[in-house]
Amino acid sequence: MRSKRAKVKVILPDAKYGSVQVAKLINRAMIDGKKSVAQKQVYNALEIASKKSGMKPLELLDAVLEAVTPQMEVRSRRVGGAAYQIPMPIRGVRGLSLATRWLVTESNKRPNKQYHTYADKLAAEMLDSLEGQSGSVNKKNSSHKMAEANKAFSHFRW
Repeated sequence: MRSKRAKVKVILPDAKYGSVQVAKLINRAMIDGKKSVAQKQVYNALEIASKKSGMKPLELLDAVLEAVTPQMEVRSRRVGGAAYQIPMPIRGVRGLSLATRWLVTESNKRPNKQYHTYADKLAAEMLDSLEGQSGSVNKKNSSHKMAEANKAFSHFRW
């Protein structure tokens, strides 16, 4: 266990939209420290998805993150030699970070033949998330199913 609480790193809002969530998405999508490349791809993805959905880019991102953010997760806890999966509610910051992580990883899993750029992949993942049919929404649902299945161990919560 930690002796001290971890310090929360302050992330500056992005330049185009002035949103911290967009900046976090850019940081998560960044590969090998190439932030300008990640910015272009994320901004293009937001533009593509907003044109197809008819929503503003920030409203779209908020709706996508709300659709993907989990409410419950399971955590391991050892009790008397046995490890139990205990369902726990997720705090807001962790839920949003899980949502952005799942969004980026699931968009990376999409096939290259069907989409030309990473912006196309991310936009498609966002639009599918709004419809509830993306891989990131499936991850959220599987997290909730695990929590529901292990509800019997919730009395071990610390």
